[in-house]
Amino acid sequence: MDEKTSEYSHVVTVVAPGGESLQLVADHLESTLSAAGVTEFGPVRMLSGDGAFTAIEQAVSPQDAQSLRKALETEFSGKADICVSPSTNRRKKLLISDMDSTIIEQECLDELADFAGLKAEISAITERAMAGELNFEEALTERVGMLNGLALNTLETCYRERITLMPGAETLVATMKAEGARCVLVSGGFTYFTSRIAEAAGFDTHQGNTLLDDGKTLTGKVGMPILGREAKLAALESEMMTLGLKAVDTLAMGDGANDLAMIEAAGMGVAYRAKPVVAAAADCGVTVTDLTAVLYFQGYTDSEIVWKE
Repeated sequence: MDEKTSEYSHVVTVVAPGGESLQLVADHLESTLSAAGVTEFGPVRMLSGDGAFTAIEQAVSPQDAQSLRKALETEFSGKADICVSPSTNRRKKLLISDMDSTIIEQECLDELADFAGLKAEISAITERAMAGELNFEEALTERVGMLNGLALNTLETCYRERITLMPGAETLVATMKAEGARCVLVSGGFTYFTSRIAEAAGFDTHQGNTLLDDGKTLTGKVGMPILGREAKLAALESEMMTLGLKAVDTLAMGDGANDLAMIEAAGMGVAYRAKPVVAAAADCGVTVTDLTAVLYFQGYTDSEIVWKE
C-alpha cells in the first residue's frame, strides 16, 4: 500500500491493545467503512500485530473525512484508537507536546499540593482550568499562591516519588528523533519539572513556568509572563519558522484547554486522554492505548519504531 497511498485522499489508522485479533479488527474496519458509504479504499496494511498492540491502516477516499472519523470512533469506542489523516506528509518533522497528563501521568501542581495538604482543593481548580471553565493564567496564579511557604526541597521529593513518564513517551520521542524530527516539551507547569522530564523522555528542549522562591520555601508567586495557551501556540510557530517548516509538517499533543491553540494550528493535533473540548478540536485522539499510537498514526511499523520501554 505504501506506493499507492497517494491515490487516496486519506488513511484510516486503527490501534487496539495487543491480543485483539488482527482479522477481527480488519473486518470491523471494513464493515464500518462500508456502512459509512466509503467505496474507494486500498488493501489493509499491518503496522503491529505481534506485541503490545494490534494496529492496521487502510487508504481511503471518503466524501467527508470528519463524518467518517466520527463513525469509526463510535464503532470502536473503548476498543481502539482511531485516526483519519491526509495521505500525504504523514511523518511529522516537529513534535510539540504538553507535559502534565500527557508525557507524564500526573499533574505536578496537584502532586505538590498533596504535600501541603491541599490536593483536593487545588485538583478541583486544575480540573476546571483544563476543561476550559477557568482562565488558565488566573487559575495558575491562584493555585501557586496556595503553596506559599512550601519547603523548596519538596520539589525534589515530589519529582522522585510521584512523577512517572506516560507509557510510550520515550518510544514516541526516540522514534521521531531517529526520523529527524525535533521534539519540544512545552508546559503550563514548571521548569523544575520540564527540565527533568525533557531529559528523561529525550526531548530536544523544553519551556515552562517558573516557581519563585526565597531560597528555602516557595513564595506563592510564579514568574511572568505566564506560559499559557497563546505561549504554546507561539512556541509552535517559532519552532516552525526556525526549522523552515509548514503547519502540515507538525504534530501538537495535549489534554487540556491550554493546549487547544497549538493543537488546532498543527498539521496533526492529537488529544491524549483529553478533556471533551480538546478531543472535539483535535484531528485524532488516544484514549484506549498509549503514546505509541501516535507513531502508528504517522504510518510507522513495529520494525521502524525505536522501542524504549
